Amino acid sequence: MTSPRSLTALIVIDVQRAFDEWEAAGKRRNNPDAVARIADLLKAFRASGAPIFHIRHEGTRPTSSFRPESSGYAVKDEAREAPGEPVIVKRVNSAFIGTDLESRLRAASLTTLVICGATTNHCVETTTRMAGNLGFDTHLVRDATWTFDRVGPDGDAHSAEAIHAMTLSNLNGEFARIVSTDEVIAAFGAA
Repeated sequence: MTSPRSLTALIVIDVQRAFDEWEAAGKRRNNPDAVARIADLLKAFRASGAPIFHIRHEGTRPTSSFRPESSGYAVKDEAREAPGEPVIVKRVNSAFIGTDLESRLRAASLTTLVICGATTNHCVETTTRMAGNLGFDTHLVRDATWTFDRVGPDGDAHSAEAIHAMTLSNLNGEFARIVSTDEVIAAFGAA
């Protein structure tokens, strides 16, 4: 990361209890330490006084695990916002659509975004693509995001690891720089 801390924001996407419920129901994910890495990022950003934006998904379908009245809507304790850290609620995959995220970032002159959260190939990917398209210097933290196994349209099974890796490959270079938690924390320590 080349931008100073004063121009850098952490975007924490959808770290909500619905994902714990999915796992409890038998869905398999990759990157089991991702939430711990998100906690590490939160600690580093808070220690440096850099801005943090929490994104929360609000499901609109009747069967959504993310409906506001459901237990899955709540944020996981490890990623809970601190006083003064904004929570932006979205209803689609991108944190930029139907929210004031972009205007908040521009108003604060934030040019570099560090993105983490869930899931890699849905809301994280969509938000990362849009951030890159909007001209932000975007960094996606590879070990602070995760996804789940999926079955493709032809019935082919795809592992969470393969989906995660392909998503990172698709985003790398054109939409974002793919980084690790340690790289981000080291950059903050050197700033």
